[in-house]
Amino acid sequence: MNKLAILIASAAVILLAGCTGGSPAPTIDEVFQTRRSVRAYEPGKVISEAEIRDLVAAAQNAPSWANQQPSKYYVALSQEKHDAVLEMVGGNKDRVANASAYLVSTFETSKSGFFRGQQVDPIGDGWGAYDNGLSNAYLVLKARAMGFDTLIMGMRDPEALRALFGIPENETIMAVIALGYRAEEPNVPVHRPLDEIVKFY
Repeated sequence: MNKLAILIASAAVILLAGCTGGSPAPTIDEVFQTRRSVRAYEPGKVISEAEIRDLVAAAQNAPSWANQQPSKYYVALSQEKHDAVLEMVGGNKDRVANASAYLVSTFETSKSGFFRGQQVDPIGDGWGAYDNGLSNAYLVLKARAMGFDTLIMGMRDPEALRALFGIPENETIMAVIALGYRAEEPNVPVHRPLDEIVKFY
């Protein structure tokens, strides 16, 4: 095969890979197995507003009480907001300093667990927190499927975050989610034996 033929064949392979999107999308099991709480991020990596919109759109598919969809997200994407949020995440500050963005996750109170403004379940707004957790789970799994990494942080200054983003008083601030690209492979945690967490009758 002459050099011209080799060049043509190589170009065809490159074009074909581009048409098929390169590597195949990960399976749901691969997403579950590779999603980790990441505490070291590559500096200088950018995640676009459009990509974050895809994440939040995926989170909207999470189930919620009577389809109330109480979860909301406030995204620190600009450098100014990024740096401000970084001062509000307690001991995680150094771990997530290089994350590309932070998402503040909230839920509207008196929606999940309520009907026409009246609490109809003893857990009450606990259902809002439950629904928010489901929404966040969908979001972080979609992030992993897109090649991103996350850390859900409970250490945060809710009142400072409320002031920074103008979050209404009828929303409970649950977590700050760091979003970026892992700088190192995280440890794989040891899970409890399955028979300790499930009983069949």
